[in-house]
Amino acid sequence: MQILAPRHVIQTHPTVEVLENTCVLIDQDRIVQVGTREELTHAFPQADMVELPHQALMPGLINCHTHAAMNLLRGAADDLALHDWLQTRIWPLEGELADGEFVYDGAVLAAAEMLLGGTTTFNDMYFYPEQTVQAALDVGARVVAGITVIEFPTRYAAEPRQYIELGLQARDKYRDEPTVHWAVAPHAPYTVSDETFAHLATLAEELDLPIHCHLHETASEVSDAVSRHGERPFERFERLGLINERLLVVHGVHLSDRELACMAKAGSSLVHCPSSNLKLASGLAPTAKALAAGVNVVVGTDGAASNNKLDLWEEGRLASLLAKGSSGDATVWPAHRLIQSWTVDAARALGLENHIGQIAPGFLADLITVNIDLHPHQLPIHNLVSKLAYSGAARDVQDVWVNGRQVVRAQQLQGAAAQLLPEILRKTQRVWQTRVEKVGR
Repeated sequence: MQILAPRHVIQTHPTVEVLENTCVLIDQDRIVQVGTREELTHAFPQADMVELPHQALMPGLINCHTHAAMNLLRGAADDLALHDWLQTRIWPLEGELADGEFVYDGAVLAAAEMLLGGTTTFNDMYFYPEQTVQAALDVGARVVAGITVIEFPTRYAAEPRQYIELGLQARDKYRDEPTVHWAVAPHAPYTVSDETFAHLATLAEELDLPIHCHLHETASEVSDAVSRHGERPFERFERLGLINERLLVVHGVHLSDRELACMAKAGSSLVHCPSSNLKLASGLAPTAKALAAGVNVVVGTDGAASNNKLDLWEEGRLASLLAKGSSGDATVWPAHRLIQSWTVDAARALGLENHIGQIAPGFLADLITVNIDLHPHQLPIHNLVSKLAYSGAARDVQDVWVNGRQVVRAQQLQGAAAQLLPEILRKTQRVWQTRVEKVGR
């Protein structure tokens, strides 16, 4: 039992508030009580007091879209448009390299990078979800693993039914792990058939899982679908019954006003990945319109192969600034909404709104502390919420708890992860870098 005593507590629901003289009691995996130092020390004299005089305590950040294993492909396919990026670089590299060992090692790197930057939960889409889950467990992160499906053979599976069967087997294996959650994750409209989409929609309903899918990422994706099938991919999703509260539309760069209104009415979420969209020249997602329409807009980094970083602080700041610049409205996606997008809104998108994303009694203790007054870029503090949203940085994160267990202390991974990460770093330099370069020759 610990009493965390920060300088400030950042509450995220129902509004974002900066709480003074406030401490948080955690016991095992849960937040038990939020109150003053005097209240908590009097009620729980046996609890350990953790002094955090230069930190703000807030919920851990939630990355709503990534491909963790692709950390091993960071920088291997830069400066290409999406079609060329996928077909001439990424798919050939994955065809040669993407096995269970590749996925585990890449996911260890990704989970460590995210935890050290304050991201406690990541929503993943990739082959070999069992290896991604094991990496998250070994490092200490919370993961929403994708039952990932694509309509062509890989090292992982030969056809859609096998992808689904392997994903369900992994889910069964880890069903008792409290930091492991699942989603169905069809890759995209151009790689998944109607029959498979319908099967996955039924599966998501039966198992109460989110549906995590790329949609309307590029203009050519939409125009090709119209020329070949006579309907936009979104219209196809409507026909198949996929536009509902379970759906996370990843990218959504080329959504129409009507489609945004449909998403808002259905309770679907839009996962904005601005760095990836810019780097692949996919365009600017209509996030200002989406927010105005009432869509739940959240943030994802995408994978390191198309972003090069898994930094939600940087990604969120960019998302907010792009929304302002593209709309001509400086009030769009303000600081408090951005903090909610990282936390409570992201939890809602993943169906975890009753478990993470808030500092409140009964919620899981997924928490981070952020240094706020130790470095030049952190001062002065005229508005702490704006400071966190617009000048907060991964390097400011000091401590991280996931499910009540401290996994980062003083900017260092704890426990077995502290030994595991250096091993994987050495292996990446010695083995994976050479293998990736050989495929590229």
